[in-house]
Amino acid sequence: MKKILKVDSVNDYARFVDAPVLHPLVSIIHYDELAPFRHSLNNYGVYGLFIQRQFPINLSYGMKTLQASDASIIAVEPGQIGGLEDNGERISLSGWVLLWSAELLHGSELERQIDRYQFFSYFFADSLRMEPDEWLCITQLLTQMRQELTGHEDSPSLRSILLGYLRLILEYCNRIYLRQLSEEDKDGNDLLKRFHNLLQTYFRENRQLSKGLPTVAYCASELAYSSRYFGDLVRKATGGTAIGYIHNYVINQAKSLLMNGRNISETSRLLGFDYPHHFTRLFKRTTGLTPSEFLGR
Repeated sequence: MKKILKVDSVNDYARFVDAPVLHPLVSIIHYDELAPFRHSLNNYGVYGLFIQRQFPINLSYGMKTLQASDASIIAVEPGQIGGLEDNGERISLSGWVLLWSAELLHGSELERQIDRYQFFSYFFADSLRMEPDEWLCITQLLTQMRQELTGHEDSPSLRSILLGYLRLILEYCNRIYLRQLSEEDKDGNDLLKRFHNLLQTYFRENRQLSKGLPTVAYCASELAYSSRYFGDLVRKATGGTAIGYIHNYVINQAKSLLMNGRNISETSRLLGFDYPHHFTRLFKRTTGLTPSEFLGR
């Protein structure tokens, strides 16, 4: 069985690395102040920004391996899995971690806008590369935010102040994301973003329960392309097939469900498969492992 750290609350990770617990809904960790700690492969139930000078190599990020740049940010959201499995090694890192609960956002404007920050998505399989002035601004904001947490008791006004800092930090992140986006192939990237958003919406609205897995024809039609042309565009942008992209997305969802305690039959049903053995076959073809083997690693 894989060693998974369940980060269901913001302080689960703080306790793992022996960092101070500051607030029930917000955790700010300064790696430079900590003693060496172990790696962890984390299953997130919270939002987070890992803002670091350097990252360990070969970090897991969903089904992919992420090579993060120096002085950059990795963003995570509830339901995602990332990090490195604990192998007993102790490491020292430089930088910050900001974790917050969805409960902090409840009823706020930020809650209504959080989905527009595309850098949280598995689709954006890159780190946010900061310029020196951005590093300075973001780390100063984190320092000020932590001072608020250590100097004041929890209250509605404190939470409002924390949301203000958080919104500003996310806007810095979004500026970095948009800058990196503009440096890439805009046409192909826009297509993949819309494709990915379509899949997110499909499963968020539980359409799979009545319609089954999304098909290439369905996605092409929703995005106003013919199936053949859509397939060609996806192949040009990714080097792979549209159905392969759909299957990878589905298996990412499956991994999260399995690691959150769902059994194979439940996972199969929740993702829209007609039969569990169809799900097992796709999982094996995509990952090289059966669901049982995946959970037993």
